[in-house]
Amino acid sequence: MATNTWALDPSHSELQFKVKHLMITNVTGQFKMISGSIESDGDGFDNVAVNFTADPASVDTGSEQRDGHLKSPDFFDTEQFPHITFESGSFNANAGKIEGNLTLHGVTKPVALDVEFSGTNKDPWGNEKAGFSISGKINRTDFGLNWNAALEAGGVLVSEDVRISAEVQFVKQA
Repeated sequence: MATNTWALDPSHSELQFKVKHLMITNVTGQFKMISGSIESDGDGFDNVAVNFTADPASVDTGSEQRDGHLKSPDFFDTEQFPHITFESGSFNANAGKIEGNLTLHGVTKPVALDVEFSGTNKDPWGNEKAGFSISGKINRTDFGLNWNAALEAGGVLVSEDVRISAEVQFVKQA
């Protein structure tokens, strides 16, 4: 059985996160620079290896001041930790879950994310594409992202839970 390689199409993909701010609203951010690949046995996505990388210095929340703080040692510390990576341990497109190791802020932990396989299609230039929707939640303090501030009325400025959402498209390599 032939192995197929699929490369992330960054112009048709996005990786976002949401975190509760002041315990009352969510702030959404995204990583503008992402890359990844899938190695599959045969034409399906039943037994694959997934590698994914995001550049934390490309974080964009719509606020330069907040983005600067997220890049600082208080959060991503992009000078010391220039990559966020995910490597799958197991994935079955039909099962709806992907498990693997997430490395963030120099800490590697196992995570499980929900995956919806959207199918494959050919673009107008004959390239075969595959689409996936991915979602899940991590606790940022598990990865050493501990900065916070107590609120006068109780609670904290930034929640520990971070929701992850990705819409990704891969193109089959020749």
